[in-house]
Amino acid sequence: MTPRPTPGSAAESAVTAPAPGATQRLHLAAAGVSVVLDVTEGRIPALLHWGADLGMLGAAGLDAVCTASIEPVPHNAVDVPVRVGILPQQSDGWIGRQGLTGSRPDGSGWAPRLATQSISVDGTPLRAAHAETGAALVRFELADEELGLAVALEVELLPTGLLRQRATLTNTAASPYALEELTLTVPVPGDADELLDFAGRWGKERTPQRSTFTVGTHLRENRRGRTGADSAHVLHAGRPGIGFRQGEVWGVHTAFSGNHRHLAEQINTGDRLLGGGELLVPGEVALGEDEKYTSPWLYASYGEGLDAVASRFHRHLRGREHHVSTDRPVTLNVWEAVYFAHDLDTLTALADHAADLGVERFVLDDGWFGSRRDDTRGLGDWVVSADVWPDGLGPLVDHVTGLGMEFGLWFEPEMVNEDSDVARAHPEWIMSPSADRLPLPSRHQQVLNLSIPEAFEHVKTQMSAVLDAYDIGYIKWDHNRDLLEAATRSTGRAAVHEQTLAAYALMDALKRDHPGLEIESCSSGGARADLAVLERTDRVWVSDCIDPLERQQMNRWTAQLLPLELMGSHIASGASHSTGRLHSLDFRAASALFGHLGIEWDLTQADAEEITALRGWIRLYKDRRALLFTGDLVRADRGDSPLWLHGVVSPQRDRALFTLAAVGRSDRSQHDRLRFPGLDPESLYRIRPLPSEARTSSLIPPRWIQLAEEAAEDGGLLVPGSVLTVSGLAAPLLDPEQALLIDITRAEVS
Repeated sequence: MTPRPTPGSAAESAVTAPAPGATQRLHLAAAGVSVVLDVTEGRIPALLHWGADLGMLGAAGLDAVCTASIEPVPHNAVDVPVRVGILPQQSDGWIGRQGLTGSRPDGSGWAPRLATQSISVDGTPLRAAHAETGAALVRFELADEELGLAVALEVELLPTGLLRQRATLTNTAASPYALEELTLTVPVPGDADELLDFAGRWGKERTPQRSTFTVGTHLRENRRGRTGADSAHVLHAGRPGIGFRQGEVWGVHTAFSGNHRHLAEQINTGDRLLGGGELLVPGEVALGEDEKYTSPWLYASYGEGLDAVASRFHRHLRGREHHVSTDRPVTLNVWEAVYFAHDLDTLTALADHAADLGVERFVLDDGWFGSRRDDTRGLGDWVVSADVWPDGLGPLVDHVTGLGMEFGLWFEPEMVNEDSDVARAHPEWIMSPSADRLPLPSRHQQVLNLSIPEAFEHVKTQMSAVLDAYDIGYIKWDHNRDLLEAATRSTGRAAVHEQTLAAYALMDALKRDHPGLEIESCSSGGARADLAVLERTDRVWVSDCIDPLERQQMNRWTAQLLPLELMGSHIASGASHSTGRLHSLDFRAASALFGHLGIEWDLTQADAEEITALRGWIRLYKDRRALLFTGDLVRADRGDSPLWLHGVVSPQRDRALFTLAAVGRSDRSQHDRLRFPGLDPESLYRIRPLPSEARTSSLIPPRWIQLAEEAAEDGGLLVPGSVLTVSGLAAPLLDPEQALLIDITRAEVS
C-alpha cells in the first residue's frame, strides 16, 4: 500500500488556517481498517466510514465518500440532510438518544449545539481541507459558547486497526452544570441486522445472546459498580449469521469498571449506531466553572468474523509497554485446597507438592489477616493475624520462595465487614446514602469508600506495610459484591464514579511503589474484566467456577476481549466445588491449558497416577506457553455441533495447537469434518494427537489419527494445508466432556 502522507507536513502547514465553519475531511487507515471523518461547515464530527480499508482516496475520492453518504431529505423531516455526529445532538436533527445530556440549575443547557472550533492530528493543527494518514490521534475542539460548554473529542485509530474515542467536557460558564450522560457512538451499516453481546451470572460468566437489530434501543445498563458477570463485554453488530471466521462484524467495548452502558440504536430513518459510556446517577457529576469530566474510552473493533474482532483487542493489549511475559508462571492458588483453614504445616506441605510438580507461583488466599476465620468478619483489617500466624507470614513466604516459587497474596481492598476494626473505628467510611442506615449486606460485607482521602490512605498504608515486610510478587485483588446505594455517607452524594477512579489510583500507587508487582483482577470471579482495569492489572480471574465444561464456554467468550495470557485458567480437583460434576483429569487440564495455567486443588490428596499426569500437563504447558501467548486465537465455525474446535496459530503459521472438546452429545452418530482455521493452505503440515499423558481416555479414532500415531516418530501425518483448512479431516467420536489435543507443525520440504 502506498504510504499515506502525514498531516502537518511542511507543504500542508503552509496552507492558511481554515476559516471558522470550514469543511474538513480526514481519512485514517491502519491494519486493513479505514476511518473517514467529516466536519461539514464546522458542525460536530461525523464518522462516515468505519470498516474495510478504502485504499488511497485523494481529495476527490475523500469528497466522493462524503458526498455518497448524504441521504435524501424524507418527507416530514428537517429540511437538510441529517449527518449523525460521534456525539449525537438534537440540534443536528438527530431524533434518537442524545450523546450529551445535562442542565443548569434553572433548567437551561439541556440542548447544546456544539460546533468544531479546531482540529489537530497527533498534536499538529490541521490546516488543510483534506488529509490522509495512517494510525493517528485526531482531536476536535468543540464548543457551544452560548451555553458555556466545551468538549475535547479524541478519535484515535491505533496501529492494530482498533478505533477508540473519548471526550472531555468542560463547563466554561459560572453556573454549575449537572452532567447526566456523555455517550459516544460509531455507525454501522443498515444491513448489520444481528446483535451479539453477553449476559451471565456468578459462576457462569460470558453467556452469549443474539438478537435482531430493530427500531429502538438495545440498552445494556450496568448499575453494579463493577464490570459485572452479566456485562455486555463486547456488543457486536453484523450481517445475519455472525461467525468466528465469516461475516463483517462491528463491535464496541466501554472501557470502564464502574457503572456503564452499551447500546445499539436504530431510528426510523434506518440509521444505526453502537455506543457506550459511563452510567452516571443523579448528582454524581456536577461541574463548577472550568471543571472537567472525561469519559471512558469507547473501543471499536471491525473485522471479517468474530476472530478478527477479537484479534484487534488482543494485539492492542499485547502491544502495551507493561504487558506480561510469555513465561506466565504456573500458579497454585490454595483457596479450594484449604479455604479459611490456614495452617503452616498444611500449607508448607502443599508448597512442597507444588514445587515438585513444577509450579512457579504459590498464592495464599483469603483468611490470613485480622479476625478473618470465615467470611463474616475481619475484612478490611489488612494486618497479619497473630492467632493464625504467630510468627507472621515469614515462615511460609520463606519456605515458598526457598523452593524457587513466587509468593502471592489475596486482598479485597474496597470491601469491609461490619464486624471489623476499621468499620468500628470509622463507620463514616462505609458507603451509604445516609448516616442512619446501611445498604443491604452482600456476602456479609459493605463497601469501603476509597474516595475519602483518609480511607484511601489507610488501606494503602496497611497494604504497603505487608508488601514491604514480605517478598510478595503478586496480588489477587478481589471485589466480591455489587455497589448498592453507593454514596458518601456524610453527604448522601453518589460516589461510584469517584470510587472507581480511587480503585484505579490505589492499584497505580501500589505498582509504582512496588516495581514488578503483578495484580490479578478478581471480582467474585470475572465480574471486573474490562480494558480500563487491564491498564493496571496483569490477569483476570475468569470465574469462580472451575468446572471444565462451564469453563469451555466462559473461556471461549472471555477471549472475545482478552488474550489467553490474561485469563486465569486452573485445573481443579475431580469433583467441581461449584457444580458437583466429576471430570477426568485430562478434560480438566485440556480445558485449562488455553489460558494462564494454574491449579486449585489439594495436591496432598492427589494419588500417584494423578501426580504423574499433572506433571505431564505442566510440562506441556511450559513447552507451549510461548505459542499460546503470542499466537492468534482461532475458533472454528461448526454450527450447533457439540464438538468445539479452537486453537492458537503462530504468527508465521508454522505451528499450531488445537483442542477438540466434546461439550455435549449429538443426535447424529457422526460429526462434520474438522476444518482447522488460520493455517496456510499453501503449506504442508505434520499433524498428530499429543502423547498419552495429554490424551483423552475415551476416543474412537478415524483412520487419520491412527496413521498420525504410526508416524509419531517422524512428527506426525503429512497433510496439505488446503486439506486441513478447506476439505477437512474426519472427526473422532468422543464421549461428552472429553477433549483431544492436536499438534500441527509445518513440514520441512526438501
